[in-house]
Amino acid sequence: MTATYTFDIFSSLDGYGAAGGDWTGYWGKQGPELLDHRLALYERDQRMVLGANTYRAFAQMLAESTEDSDVRDPWVTRMRNLPATVVSTTLEGPLDWPDATVVSGDAVDVVARLKEESEVPLRSHGSLSLNRALLAAGLVDYLQVTLFPVITGRTGLDPIFQGAEDFDLELVEQRTLDGRVQELVYRPTLHR
Repeated sequence: MTATYTFDIFSSLDGYGAAGGDWTGYWGKQGPELLDHRLALYERDQRMVLGANTYRAFAQMLAESTEDSDVRDPWVTRMRNLPATVVSTTLEGPLDWPDATVVSGDAVDVVARLKEESEVPLRSHGSLSLNRALLAAGLVDYLQVTLFPVITGRTGLDPIFQGAEDFDLELVEQRTLDGRVQELVYRPTLHR
């Protein structure tokens, strides 16, 4: 049986994964429903898949944070404690991540193998270039977009789908959290 793979991403309405200036990782729009839902998502057994840049960003944010910062929300702590595969040609272990393994090689080959071998679902939060390659290869089963009610046209960083292929999306789940944040789960199919 093949494990499912979910590309989980936070986005502004205009498609950015982050913003500069005074915006936070949640663009200041997180609420108790969102945080509880995120924790429930990460309570399930699963394996995280991260690219080197996302791993470095998470490791740096966690190292620079305090116990009281948003970076240490319970779901983030749970995510960090899940088994993880970091796909990288530049990193070497051991990593500052409790149960992480570095795997060198082409991300498409690595994740195709993980999908065949994993007994639990696979999930990636962020890792934009890695996930654009996996989408193009048809390895992403679910695209989970948490859409925050902001436009970051001037300060937007990390355009999520810049350079991606064209996809048709089948909506399989949707919910509104805290009356303002949308979570949309799609099944992507390469547009022909």
